[in-house]
Amino acid sequence: MPRLSLYKPERGQDYKFIDRQISEMFQVGGTDLYLHKYVGTEALDDNGNTITKDITQIQDLMFLENRDRKYSEEIYRIRGLYNVQNIDFNLSQFGLFIDNDTLFMTVHINDFINYIGRKPITGDVLELPHLRDQFALNDYDIALPRYYVIEDVGRASEGFSATWYPHLYRLKMKKITDAQQFADILDKPALDANGDPSSQTLKDLLSTYNNEIAVNNAVIAEAELAAPKSGYETRQFYTLAVDPTTGKTLLNTVDETDLLASDGTITATETNARPIRSGYTGYLLGDGAPPNGYDFGFGIQFPDSAGKDDWFLRTDFLPSRLFRFDGVRWVKVEDGVRMTMTQTDTRNTQKTSFINNTNTNTIANQVVQERQSLSKALKYKPEADL
Repeated sequence: MPRLSLYKPERGQDYKFIDRQISEMFQVGGTDLYLHKYVGTEALDDNGNTITKDITQIQDLMFLENRDRKYSEEIYRIRGLYNVQNIDFNLSQFGLFIDNDTLFMTVHINDFINYIGRKPITGDVLELPHLRDQFALNDYDIALPRYYVIEDVGRASEGFSATWYPHLYRLKMKKITDAQQFADILDKPALDANGDPSSQTLKDLLSTYNNEIAVNNAVIAEAELAAPKSGYETRQFYTLAVDPTTGKTLLNTVDETDLLASDGTITATETNARPIRSGYTGYLLGDGAPPNGYDFGFGIQFPDSAGKDDWFLRTDFLPSRLFRFDGVRWVKVEDGVRMTMTQTDTRNTQKTSFINNTNTNTIANQVVQERQSLSKALKYKPEADL
């Protein structure tokens, strides 16, 4: 007699029997899943025509992203199982986090492939109809759906039978966000209580974009009240005049003839001399104002007559430049580099020249912004040359 063995080199009748029982278990005890099948990404060819790339191709090789995703118009219904968990918050040293916002779903391998035509992949979106919220706080007449995107796929350890063959896929999923990747799904009209398309899209119902923008604008307004300008405020500090050769404080002696006390006595005294510049140095301190609140003029050209230690702000410079008249010539003191952080046209910080780089360039006959030129260059480069 041949030796007994549960494992067979081929998937025989034992495997098929166990697989049918597992499939029936999903049919009886599983929940419905509405799958939006990921079919590829949209891209432009050399002639500027829109083409759909295969699901195995990467749209952006620089960032390894598939942003312009396309999903099938058909919605597939399959069955799945998962463990329902409470939403718990973890208060750690880095803040408040949700520990179990990731959902792990198991699906039957053969049923999934028979219904969908292929195995599940990263990018497929699943809607869980039993998690629809029918009691939203807003005045919505429809139930809000719940969408999850598949991030990883593997064979579930509990899905291996006694024949050593797998029967289940384990899907790692997370909630979708209002991102470019899911625009093809969220831009579709939502269904009302009768199942008819409504005037609102899924994006209008599910997206928190407008609320986040409103919160962000409120934070910016509060920040501008707390710190109106970039850099550091030194105008409230008093600056002493210092002798550049000795480093000692300069004092002006006032003649007795210039003094008249209320009691009739005349005494000589010394007063502080005018400083030639602010006594504080650092990053973004120049505000275009003289130290100690001295009066100054401003305009696009110097005045015809000026006295020693007069101050003048040239507004035709970018940024505005403060000068002091030393008796012979106008000497540059500082530039008015302090300005509001939300000013976009003349801001002299790295946020304008580097982070918010709006310069354009032409790569592969396409006008792109410099901050994403490398990504665009790979996007429009012929695939044969990649």
